[in-house]
Amino acid sequence: MKDYIEERVLELAHYIVETGATVRSAAAKFRVSKSTVHKDITERLQEINSSLAAEVKEVLENNKAERHIRGGLATKEKYLYKK
Repeated sequence: MKDYIEERVLELAHYIVETGATVRSAAAKFRVSKSTVHKDITERLQEINSSLAAEVKEVLENNKAERHIRGGLATKEKYLYKK
């Protein structure tokens, strides 16, 4: 694995753990695609640092469990704004 990729993977992982960021927000912050973030976090990070990978997985699972709530709040805001 190239050095710059490994560095990006670690930066992404630390950012997600520290901020509780979603894949989408991490992708926007680092200006890469969501699929790149997903591949970095699920595959490449496991090879580099498995304990950090476990921490990131917890955050992402929590985000996944809460996404229906965020979606409902976004819809509510959309219709409140229209009035």
